[in-house]
Amino acid sequence: MKLYERLADEIAELIRSGVLAPNEKVPSVRTASRTYNVSPATVFEAYYLLESRGLIQARPRSGYFVCAQAKNALAEPEMSPRSTETTPVDVSELVFSVLGSIKDPDTIPLGSAFPSPDLFPLARIARSMNKSLQQMPAKSILTDITSGNPQLRRQIALRYRVNGVMHAPEELVITNGALEALNLCLQVVTQPGDLVAIETPTFYAALQILERLQLKAVEIPVHPRDGIHLQTLEESLQRLPIKACWLMSSFHNPLGASMSDEKKQQLYDLLHQYQVPLIEDDVYSELYFGINSPKPIKHFDRAGLVMHCGSFSKNLAPGYRVGWVAAGRYAEQIHRLKLMTTISPSIPAQAALADYLQQGGYDRHLRKLRETLEHQQQLMLNAIAKYFPKNTRVTRPNGGYFLWVELPEQVDSLQLFSMALAQGISIAPGPIFSATRRFRNCIRLNYGYAWTKEIDEAMSVLGKLINGF
Repeated sequence: MKLYERLADEIAELIRSGVLAPNEKVPSVRTASRTYNVSPATVFEAYYLLESRGLIQARPRSGYFVCAQAKNALAEPEMSPRSTETTPVDVSELVFSVLGSIKDPDTIPLGSAFPSPDLFPLARIARSMNKSLQQMPAKSILTDITSGNPQLRRQIALRYRVNGVMHAPEELVITNGALEALNLCLQVVTQPGDLVAIETPTFYAALQILERLQLKAVEIPVHPRDGIHLQTLEESLQRLPIKACWLMSSFHNPLGASMSDEKKQQLYDLLHQYQVPLIEDDVYSELYFGINSPKPIKHFDRAGLVMHCGSFSKNLAPGYRVGWVAAGRYAEQIHRLKLMTTISPSIPAQAALADYLQQGGYDRHLRKLRETLEHQQQLMLNAIAKYFPKNTRVTRPNGGYFLWVELPEQVDSLQLFSMALAQGISIAPGPIFSATRRFRNCIRLNYGYAWTKEIDEAMSVLGKLINGF
């Protein structure tokens, strides 16, 4: 990381935390140069970068100021009320009806589950694919089927070590995306009819997996900023025979919430006390906006209780479908179950990603991706403040590419979905994120696409539809 980029990140963190408030003057170039012991040229470069992210703006003859919308002007959603019931899951028809109706490539993809493919270095990975296939020993086509590409597992293990998680590559199971990893984890620790603690709202694919495996959901509310409500989880563990817990600890989908390190430690200690395995869905952890990457709950695991699932689908190569699980005490069971089902992800895709990671460009790509997403988040927040009703509530996550929007109570997001789709705009309605189809006045929006005139107009149209309820 270059010096001006590090300086820009430090100032951005002051803005995110509220130390530098909206409309407040940023330290002058001269002051910043003295304070941070860098040259004025470095400060200028940092300020230009912050301008490009939409965090500060220059005012003639006055200096640089924090943008008025750099801190979200709209209120934050409130945490959902707790549910005391266990819930058989039956959401697939609703989810499929929503997802099946937004296949038109001309639809404005505010409801998409992926960022724009234009953000990924697909041509560079294709070159790695070509190179790795030419150099691949013929026997690897067979030997890597059972264990996965050894170089890819080594690269993944190295990234874990950066976060203080020590794994031998042999402990990692390579899977067909994170979704297979999550499926396998759940299957090895549950039987049909078992109870699984999940967040609410939660990613709809988690609900579909519970439905397919005939499991019951115990919905635990999530605070939109700092994650799962530990007291409710503890009370549920005390009174119910919960067999597993499945959650996102960083940049939760759909809320964007992230737990602090202290809370992650508390959560792990709680689950360790009750010996309930944790399935940690951590596919967005590389998309953080601050200086430091978030630690996974796996960082605190001292007994192999956490099955940590990751993927390259959300930040590098979605179509390659390569994920993994650091499975702790359950690694052998998961490995065997994978061999009984899908056997292996694509060997060439694994080799291509291993080559790309070894070339050292991954972190540069991630840095650019994070800066782009942070800037696009700000533009979408500005549009929500401009076009949506004043009593709208919206999250402000420090990573990922989703916003959770709580609309006025009279708005029905399923009706809004149909109305918006008729205008060529997709959104993700709140009920698909709940086993009990709650959050009827909420939507999830994706800011992972380049901000264009068409997207701004789509936000305007969406605001008019919402105001019409």
